[in-house]
Amino acid sequence: MVEAAIAVPVLLMLVFGVVAIGRITDAKVAVQAAAREASRTLAVAPSEEQGTTDALEAGRSAALGYGLADERLTIDVDANGFVRGGEVGADVSYSVPLSDLPLLSFFEVEVSSSHTEQVELYRSREAVAR
Repeated sequence: MVEAAIAVPVLLMLVFGVVAIGRITDAKVAVQAAAREASRTLAVAPSEEQGTTDALEAGRSAALGYGLADERLTIDVDANGFVRGGEVGADVSYSVPLSDLPLLSFFEVEVSSSHTEQVELYRSREAVAR
């Protein structure tokens, strides 16, 4: 009986820890995918204005596809002047809730990712002029 009283709390903490690490890892993968999608969408856009709007939508869509909650998601895109050969980037962060896990209910983990893409050097000006 004494051994069970000692082992059960340790095993429960171990199980809840594994669940929490799994959630954090899933969120990290989703945040990386959202940052990659947003920056790539901006890099291939016909204009900076169109690209910024499309990049935010692409990043949000990718994150929601992975099951992230929209209210905990932050996406920031930077066009850096949107010049040929320049770099554009996206920063995505997400707050992973652990409030439904016993013993970890006081914790909330922030995961974030950044990604940059190069705007194609030899892109056509026709798409921008339209």
